[in-house]
Amino acid sequence: MTHPPTSFIRRIRRRQFLQTSTAALSGLALSSCGWTLANVRSTVQTADDILYIYTWAGYTDREVIEQFFEETEIRVIADVFSSNEEMLAKLQAGAGGAYSLIYPSDYMVRRMIDEELLLELDHDRIDGLDTLFPNFQNPSYDPGNRHSVPISWGTTGLVFNTTVLVPPPDDWTYLWENRQRLTRRLTLLNDSREVFGATLRMLGYSYNSTNPQEIRAAYNKLVELRPTIAAFDSDAWRPQILAGDLKVAMCFSSDANEVIQENSDLAYVLPRSGSSIWTDALVIPRTAPNVDAAYAWINFMQRPEVAARIGERLSFATPNKAAFAKLPQSVQNNTSLFPPDSALEKSESLEPIPPEIGEIYNQYWTRLTSG
Repeated sequence: MTHPPTSFIRRIRRRQFLQTSTAALSGLALSSCGWTLANVRSTVQTADDILYIYTWAGYTDREVIEQFFEETEIRVIADVFSSNEEMLAKLQAGAGGAYSLIYPSDYMVRRMIDEELLLELDHDRIDGLDTLFPNFQNPSYDPGNRHSVPISWGTTGLVFNTTVLVPPPDDWTYLWENRQRLTRRLTLLNDSREVFGATLRMLGYSYNSTNPQEIRAAYNKLVELRPTIAAFDSDAWRPQILAGDLKVAMCFSSDANEVIQENSDLAYVLPRSGSSIWTDALVIPRTAPNVDAAYAWINFMQRPEVAARIGERLSFATPNKAAFAKLPQSVQNNTSLFPPDSALEKSESLEPIPPEIGEIYNQYWTRLTSG
């Protein structure tokens, strides 16, 4: 039996799209082991022993999926998406009937609830909800976890080279104050809500501002920084900062944690004026063809030893208190993954915004990135 190389699983990350053809992916099918990565279509017919999931690239761990298959004889077939919006569009186009489990982010959970796309969970069928950290037991995007179970979380901040940037950055303002020395050696995420959100927070506004004047102020501030920015990029910064071509990059904490392991001169900071806290969750769509298998997967992923293993191997912060207790002390004390509460006080989760406000963001983003 042939396994996909470990590096393939390790190198695909939370926000990176798997740019591989369906034909190539089919060569990775490991149906006898219970692990398959495939393009799931809305016409697929599913059996009781098959679970189709729709997830972020990098959230399918071969060893865990094989263990799930050995214990349940349920084969997992995973399809990947590159953004919450891509996932939602596919579901709205009629593909929702193919999947029994989906991994949306917090703000998208709220939107999917509002659009009545999700099954309300039967908590009597779920183990371990009481082992979640208190702030994950009653999240604002889904009070009481009625429709979702958190699976991972993290923050957005700056990764930088400690040997080059002295003193080190401690806030978003550093980018503007050090524009000359950072020219073409800085990247920001290719994500309008994150880039505008960080700038809004720096200006003292909400990461989720719906005030057109505040959004315009953030745009004008970003225009000042535009000549300094080498690229708006969510992934290619990694080899560039390792090679020394970049001095600092805006990134997600899980990605920063991985790259720091490759170069001890790198460090991650959560800006003191505040940033975003993201959570990814497990949900069951109302049209799920195999609800029993979905509950089995949720319970499996809630098991402390499984959640801890996935968090450590795939560089995610776990919302599971019992899983956290099983992590090595070096991981527990890793402030890139688990910042202290004091560092999170001014940070916010992304929230859904009205379509008309979203269009304002989109217009400014197009002008900023095409300039």
